[in-house]
Amino acid sequence: MQMSLEYAREVLDAEIKALGEVRDRLDGAFVDALDAMQRCTGRVVTSGMGKAGQIATKISATLASTGTPSFFLHPAEALHGDLGMVRGEDVVVMFSNSGESAEIAELLPFLSTMGVTLIGVTSSARSSLAAHCDITILLGDLTEACPLGMAPTATTTVMLAVGDALALCLMKRRGFNVQDYASLHPAGVLGKKALPIKAVMRTGHAVAAIGPETPVQDVILEITRAKTGAAVVIDADKKVLGIFADGDLRRGLQQDPDFLVRKVSEVMTANCACATGDQRVDDVLAMLKDKRIGEVPVVNEAGEFLGMADLKGLVAL
Repeated sequence: MQMSLEYAREVLDAEIKALGEVRDRLDGAFVDALDAMQRCTGRVVTSGMGKAGQIATKISATLASTGTPSFFLHPAEALHGDLGMVRGEDVVVMFSNSGESAEIAELLPFLSTMGVTLIGVTSSARSSLAAHCDITILLGDLTEACPLGMAPTATTTVMLAVGDALALCLMKRRGFNVQDYASLHPAGVLGKKALPIKAVMRTGHAVAAIGPETPVQDVILEITRAKTGAAVVIDADKKVLGIFADGDLRRGLQQDPDFLVRKVSEVMTANCACATGDQRVDDVLAMLKDKRIGEVPVVNEAGEFLGMADLKGLVAL
């Protein structure tokens, strides 16, 4: 066990060393690549063979999810028709440690004649890839973590990091924000938590909204109908006056024999906390937890009632 842990740390040390070397080696070519990707009016196409191709696939996914239209092009499939997916206005980012993979070497002349901007991420400045590229990000001579010095390990880790750096620098340049991220990740937990609360709040029949003159017994019926845990009390102008929740009901029944016929305005929690429709889901969730409340009315900038948000529903997103 101890030997395995020691060797695992050696592997990590080798990859960390490679990352440090490439970090220090980054130069103007990286910035030139960023400029080209930012100017691109088409798509950023990533490509590579073998393990480098798997890295390229991941980088394409990262680009697409952070606001840069992108797809992965398999070099071998490109030679058999998929090259038709590429247009002259595209930027192609080719990942290859040696820069001499047969499929890539065969594909490069065809890409050059199409007029695309070709960016290479490779270790060798003398490679076929570097010779055909408009911009080359050189990784340098890296030592693989593999005990045989053969399996792509340190080199693929570095390619992944450089690709991430390109994608995230581009994301930052474009001002891609949380709302943009949420719009591209509608089914993801992170995306949902970044949405404005008005996008996920309960409205219509799922809300118990009542007037201040409503008797408590009718409020209970309305809460039951809406299958919720609280009713919001609003005036004729849709302004929130307060909230009536399970806790108010329990306390009232214990203390007042006439509680059920009281007007809800007499027994509600007035001046209750409210969320604004543009607040992020995660911010509203934090407020509910901090205040230890189960539900909160959502209002617009004018203070008009829009809907309800509840702790259970937001946690389940």
